[in-house]
Amino acid sequence: MFKRIGSLAAALGLAGSALLAPAAAQAEGQIRIAEQFGIVYLLLNVVRDQHLIEKHGQADGLDIKVDWTQLSGGSAVNDALLSGSVDIAGAGVGPLLTIWDRTHGRQNVKGVASLGNFPYLLVSNNPNVKTIADFTEKDRIAVPAVSVSVQSRFLQYAAAQQWGDKDYNRLDKYTVAVPHPDASAALISGGTELNAHFSNPPFQEQEIASPNVHTVLDTYDLLGPNSPTVLFATEKFRNDNPKTYHAFIEALAEAADFIQHNKPAAAETYIRVTHAKVSQADLLKILDNPKYEFSIDPKGTYKLAEFMYRVGAIKNKPASWQDYFFQDARPLKGS
Repeated sequence: MFKRIGSLAAALGLAGSALLAPAAAQAEGQIRIAEQFGIVYLLLNVVRDQHLIEKHGQADGLDIKVDWTQLSGGSAVNDALLSGSVDIAGAGVGPLLTIWDRTHGRQNVKGVASLGNFPYLLVSNNPNVKTIADFTEKDRIAVPAVSVSVQSRFLQYAAAQQWGDKDYNRLDKYTVAVPHPDASAALISGGTELNAHFSNPPFQEQEIASPNVHTVLDTYDLLGPNSPTVLFATEKFRNDNPKTYHAFIEALAEAADFIQHNKPAAAETYIRVTHAKVSQADLLKILDNPKYEFSIDPKGTYKLAEFMYRVGAIKNKPASWQDYFFQDARPLKGS
């Protein structure tokens, strides 16, 4: 089964590479958005389902054409953004910091908004793995993208706390890139060399509901409440498309308000848009978790930024979170 998962991941990688062909610059009134998997993208699911970008564009006298694509892993998303294949990238704060650093003084990619605050869980079906110190060469940990995904960065942060900064990447050799849905299915069914998964909701909740799966690490214990997944764009897109960009920000804010006040409807939206195999009742239990907050304001991202600079993962040191997030007419309130 694990070979089949590897083949699927490779196939998705090839599909993602097809998006990397140079694309013509987009004119005002067009926006292309790349998202990934999980409830952390619920803001975008609501925006898409209710046509909120189009709604706010029309309020400003602009008809906006919106294109959506789904990728797996921060590397594929970053490549798509830099190639001009997408305008808005949805990925972890780790990939944001990587692309912000690499484009500093050039394309100047920065964060647009958070997608909310959620604990991410590292889980395993290996009863011998109680903490990250118990992983051995016999274990394989699924992440969306090796080394650069936010899950990989969280694992590195935890390793640095366990063994010191010099060994921050000690567990990277045990990680493999597998999309969340496939990693979750493999972990629950068992019988493959993949026996751990640094996941996100709802996959992590489905996994720990299995009697053979347990939590190894909770990122809220590691970093406190934080925004693991964010949206980002190039400075050029933001400057060249002010009405489109503004409509997108307003759409996100409206979606966040909708989710906070209409969780049953938000759960139904997620299931309908993503075709997820989860019941509305189970999804509502997840959305009602007080640790989950759907907000466009980034929280708790700077600790990871400081860490990545300290270990040399990024070369430019941000003075604060505001260095890697745009500030707009609706200013973000972050940390």
